[in-house]
Amino acid sequence: MSESPSQKQKVSKADESSESGIFDERVLVLVFESLKWDIRDLCATASVNHKLRAVSKRLLWRELCLYRAPRMIASLMGGVPNSRICGGWQSIAKLLFFCCGCESSRYFRLSQPLQGHFVKESRFSKTSGQSFLAKKCRGDVLYLSDPCEHPARGKEYDLGIYRGVFREFKKSRTRDYLINRRVEFEEKIRCPYCGTRVWSMTAARLVPKKSAARRLGSHDEGLEYFVCLNGHLHGTCLLVPLSSDEDEDEDEADDDESGDDLDGQ
Repeated sequence: MSESPSQKQKVSKADESSESGIFDERVLVLVFESLKWDIRDLCATASVNHKLRAVSKRLLWRELCLYRAPRMIASLMGGVPNSRICGGWQSIAKLLFFCCGCESSRYFRLSQPLQGHFVKESRFSKTSGQSFLAKKCRGDVLYLSDPCEHPARGKEYDLGIYRGVFREFKKSRTRDYLINRRVEFEEKIRCPYCGTRVWSMTAARLVPKKSAARRLGSHDEGLEYFVCLNGHLHGTCLLVPLSSDEDEDEDEADDDESGDDLDGQ
């Protein structure tokens, strides 16, 4: 027995109402709050279909950033609620939780590339960022992560991979200097977080090697980083190995501290 048109319409409406809860923004926010905004769960959700991808792009990536790094994100937003972030919320979320790995560049050679990976925790600090600004750019605000340590095959030292983001990069002295000096973009390298073109800060001679190396715990040589059009930074360094005395001091410091977090200082 076939269904009448009215019955088909009722079934169709029932199906729509049963699915609407999946895409209800308030429901999704509550679900991810209960999951403490785990980025892997959000990535999986955003990849289900175009509707969930659209909701994630419009709302969920922003909520994740605000939940996991409230002070840093508030600073990047300039204290203005609902303001936009240069490069988009998804790129900032990726920057918070993803170590981009490393490939060979003009000033840093590797026998083989290092793959990127998710990180559980990171500490971003604008105090650390100040160590990466040349004197002519000291008025800028840069949030920088601690280096993610990677053993390097065939090298005496471990590699440190770090990332960061400028506040209001379009108004920054760093960007003005790069443009006014007509520093060229790198040909083969793109930002791993938003896909835009990047400048080599080494080529632009904007790397304060001593202060940056001191902050990272690395050597002056082999320190390189890039900045993209949206103000995302990523770079690599050679980490100085700790002596036995330093290892003991590090262990004591770890006992005294509660651990890293994603929020900026």
